[in-house]
Amino acid sequence: PNEWEARVASQPEVERTETYLFGFGYWHKPTGGSEVCIVVGSHLGEQALGALADLTPDMRARLTEPGAVVVDAAELDRLGIHGVGDTAEVFGHRVFVVGLLHGFKSVGGPYVFCSLRTARMILPLFQEKPHDTMYLLARCRNPAAAPELIERLRQYTDLSAFTRSEFSRRTQWYWLTQTNAGIGMGCTAALALLVGLVVTSQTLYAATAASMREYAVLRALGISRWRMGTMVLAQSFWVGLFGIAVAMPVIFALGSAANFAGARVLLPLWLFAGGNVLTMVMALASGLAALRSLRLVEPIMLLR
Repeated sequence: PNEWEARVASQPEVERTETYLFGFGYWHKPTGGSEVCIVVGSHLGEQALGALADLTPDMRARLTEPGAVVVDAAELDRLGIHGVGDTAEVFGHRVFVVGLLHGFKSVGGPYVFCSLRTARMILPLFQEKPHDTMYLLARCRNPAAAPELIERLRQYTDLSAFTRSEFSRRTQWYWLTQTNAGIGMGCTAALALLVGLVVTSQTLYAATAASMREYAVLRALGISRWRMGTMVLAQSFWVGLFGIAVAMPVIFALGSAANFAGARVLLPLWLFAGGNVLTMVMALASGLAALRSLRLVEPIMLLR
């Protein structure tokens, strides 16, 4: 409600506040059928907090028309349209496409970006309560003061307050742990790691077992078991390093293919570092598992 915005705007740290609307709707295709979509309404000015940075000045100007919307180019088939100028209906209200974005393909319903006026017009929740909002956005004069402001706002029990980073982590955690897509992706990743660990371990074990006579010669020459174990671990290290060298180009190629298909794939440095560390840990763990074959190495094996 409006009093919430006044409450936030009255805080001494706050420089600017604005409403941000978000809701689910049914996009009725011109060719028949419907698709669940996600309607996002925001202010469109140059200093707007919620407007997408990808919106060009021309798009912002055209979105001020009632019923004007912008969608992702990769979602055209799902929405049953061909491009700019096409029309459809959302909850019985006519909308028309005035621009196309790239990199905003959704794992759920397609995003439909519009002005606050259009969002209030097509979303039933805000038709009935025109002064309500889904989110309030605020910008602090000093970004360092945001945590203190959030703690003060959390004293009110009728709203939840988050910094940008907190809200981002909360959203990511929700998608990873509370949705079928996130849970399925996590299980797939865990299964892939388990299979990789088992396959690598068995491969190293087989390679070590195949060289038992060579290790027996080393044992007869007085080489200690721990030094032979170091050789096995060195092999596992180079196996992991080779796997990383092969995987990196493949990852970049798949990321580029996904971006070309309209799904923005972020590959930050910390993700690469974490993946590489995990790969090396898995390879070294496989090497440790392969060490059990060295327990059977004895010089007497050369007489068999």
